[in-house]
Amino acid sequence: MKEKAKILDKDAIGRSLMRISHEILEKNKFTKDLVIVGIRNRGAYLAQRLAKSIERISKKLPPVGILDITLYRDDLTQIGPQPVVHKTEIDFDISDKAVILVDDVLYTGRTVRCALDELIDFGRPKSIQLAVLVDRGHRELPIKADYVGKNIPTSKRENVEVRLQEVDGKDEVVILEKD
Repeated sequence: MKEKAKILDKDAIGRSLMRISHEILEKNKFTKDLVIVGIRNRGAYLAQRLAKSIERISKKLPPVGILDITLYRDDLTQIGPQPVVHKTEIDFDISDKAVILVDDVLYTGRTVRCALDELIDFGRPKSIQLAVLVDRGHRELPIKADYVGKNIPTSKRENVEVRLQEVDGKDEVVILEKD
């Protein structure tokens, strides 16, 4: 795959997360019932960034959890004979909370469906709202994000790659095209 275009740089990612934070606080008037759960891997880092941004605005840091959906995937057998399963880290009760589920890219909706299945195993939230940095379209399931950093129309020949400082050494979103 070759890089076709850079869609977001570090500053644009920061502005998107700040805007999403404001939108979350506007929709959820009280932060005491707000929790943030990121889908491992990059969604978890974005969730931590969103929580810190919300704290800057509201002076209250919402609890942050990490969800590993590996065992909930409908394509588990296609991943490989020994998929790597990491720990889900939600050390707070999500019952009657407004859960902000965070991921980097919304594509078919299958990752989010897996995350919803796993979240329900942890309790019965008051609501689950979805925040994504990028929505690239091509949904296969009826799933829509409540908060979107950037909508990027793509073809199926393209991939959207989110690169974050914590994992990749830099912040950017790029479109890759299959050779």
